[in-house]
Amino acid sequence: MKDCDPALRALLAEYGQEHVLAFWPQLSPEMRAELAAELRGIDLEQLQRLYRQGEAVHDWAALAARAESPPTFRQGRADQSPSPQDARRRGVDALAHVAVVLVAGGQGTRLGFNHPKGMYPIGPLSRSSLFQILLEKTLAIGRRHGLRIPLYVMTSPATHEETAEFLERHGRFGLSQEDVTLFCQGTMPAVDAETGRLLLAAKHRLALSPDGTGGIVSAMQRHGVLRQMRERGLEQAFYMQVDNPLVSVCDVAFLGYHLLAGAEISTQVVTKESPLEPLGNVVSIDGRLRILEYSDLAWAARQRPEILERRLPDGKSVFWAGNLGIHVIDVAFLERMAAHDDLLPFHVARKKVPYVDVETGELVSPTRENAMKFERFAFDMLPAARRSVVVEVDRRTYFAPLKNGPGAAKDTPEAVQAQMVSVHRQWLAEAGAKVSEHARVEISPLWALDAEQVKERQRPGMVVDEDWYFDENS
Repeated sequence: MKDCDPALRALLAEYGQEHVLAFWPQLSPEMRAELAAELRGIDLEQLQRLYRQGEAVHDWAALAARAESPPTFRQGRADQSPSPQDARRRGVDALAHVAVVLVAGGQGTRLGFNHPKGMYPIGPLSRSSLFQILLEKTLAIGRRHGLRIPLYVMTSPATHEETAEFLERHGRFGLSQEDVTLFCQGTMPAVDAETGRLLLAAKHRLALSPDGTGGIVSAMQRHGVLRQMRERGLEQAFYMQVDNPLVSVCDVAFLGYHLLAGAEISTQVVTKESPLEPLGNVVSIDGRLRILEYSDLAWAARQRPEILERRLPDGKSVFWAGNLGIHVIDVAFLERMAAHDDLLPFHVARKKVPYVDVETGELVSPTRENAMKFERFAFDMLPAARRSVVVEVDRRTYFAPLKNGPGAAKDTPEAVQAQMVSVHRQWLAEAGAKVSEHARVEISPLWALDAEQVKERQRPGMVVDEDWYFDENS
């Protein structure tokens, strides 16, 4: 293998991975350099260990049998301590030290959209993208309280360049250049499920995929984001994912409950439609919060069907709390997690991954799940926290995930847009406006962030009898 580093070749041979050099003689110097760089970035010992342990990391049935309903604050409930008013006041006081962290590494493949998902035009009337809505919410909450709230966007290798170009082209939707930082998450290689051998996506490239939302900790450390947060005096990160246009960015009550409880990481939940609804299950196990993925709970139920019948005294399922992927996380906790990277476990997923056959050089598109992928999840930080808090919100108002393309059973663009219209109609009605039953309405975050601001902005006796987009100039 001319021009191949002998040490790299020996390392590959040690772990039975030298097949990835099958096409080395055919590669240009640039291609050889690209492949060598990818190979040097892999921890082959870790990869071998992950493959050998496979999916048998936890006894999900035993964990589900020990799971209890998590202690929960319910947003807006007056009969709890601290009160909603106390939580809101504490959250507002803390906003000057809060950053927004937006996870936006996914592509819109399932939507039939060949771009970063954040670019998808979801506004019912405005056709505003997910990025526009979420960035304008960040801008608006800062304006409301006379602050500049910095935004950190985690991309992936597949979305980074296009995301950066899109945000720049649109002037970051009003946020200043100094307040928007993009950083790219890492990758993990896919391996053949039968042999554990690395798969090639091309003769000079490995089959790599993003390392999951849990890769955010190492990515923030690697790109200097945690250092920058410290230099700016930031103490909490409001973490959210790009697919939910109804998220209440920097929700001050949520922030307040987190801070008043002295928590290190907190999570928002909604009541699930059923235990196996495809949302992670927030539970308490041995006194610590953790999340059981719905797929893991389904596996446990196949082993012990009675697990799904576990009920609370009021008849509610133990597995009622659905994870929204919305967290408040202390920066100090993120720093501690970065110093102990091994605390976040890898999860295994079997997927269909196209690969180059090293015998023939042809690209193979498998018809069955042929590969193992490895990824981490941000929610796995919960058990490592000294204290965590759960806050329940109304899913009709706070949660409209965009997951699937038009015509699917749920989480479609049509469903998300209908829910946005419903929420905005409700805000207007609560403020005293008369809204025709046939009128579709959409409210820009720059006009109003919530029902309270609608009351401040709407004109007395307002009548809405046609489709109406309330923007900053309305």
